[in-house]
Amino acid sequence: MIANRNNHVFKGHKTLLGSKFVTYGEVELPLRYEMFPQSKNGFDWGDNSSGSKQLSFSILCQLSDKDFARENVTKFTSEVVRSLNSRDWILSAIDVLEWIKDNGYNDETSNSDEKAAKHTPQIKKIKKQKSNVVKDICKELGITQKMLAEILEVPEGTVSSWAVKNEIPRLGKKAIEFYMLNTKNQQIVDSYKSFVHLLDAS
Repeated sequence: MIANRNNHVFKGHKTLLGSKFVTYGEVELPLRYEMFPQSKNGFDWGDNSSGSKQLSFSILCQLSDKDFARENVTKFTSEVVRSLNSRDWILSAIDVLEWIKDNGYNDETSNSDEKAAKHTPQIKKIKKQKSNVVKDICKELGITQKMLAEILEVPEGTVSSWAVKNEIPRLGKKAIEFYMLNTKNQQIVDSYKSFVHLLDAS
């Protein structure tokens, strides 16, 4: 019998700089690379890549078993995970369980008519509009593209080119990550100084 986990959902999130995270029941979904070595670089979705297959296996393994997951990973990737083509998505456990049942897991009583009826999981896309990574980063930091160019010490045209292509090269991402971390640390230092100042004044 498949466990009743209808209240749980799988959630996927892709950060502005491309990192991907998947949770199940608000807990990080295990990669399970030791059971199904496809992608050491983590999960992916929206295609038939090794990362998407790694995600498919982990989702199926969460709600069935490793043998069923291994046998059906390619089909689940093509029918479900490839459709997860947004930065943020939610997939309910009940939809995955229906797909698993329709594909024969612990389904000894199913007749041919039930087998023929395919269930298409309902995928909730949180963000349908295509975002621009450069504009999103500038909005998050509260700066303009010109200011971003000055911070990174690159020509303004370079940042404009990134915005047009909607992608940032690896070294540019690293520089932005360093700047964001430095800004966060500076905020912590400033807060501490303010706290000390209040203590001195009291």
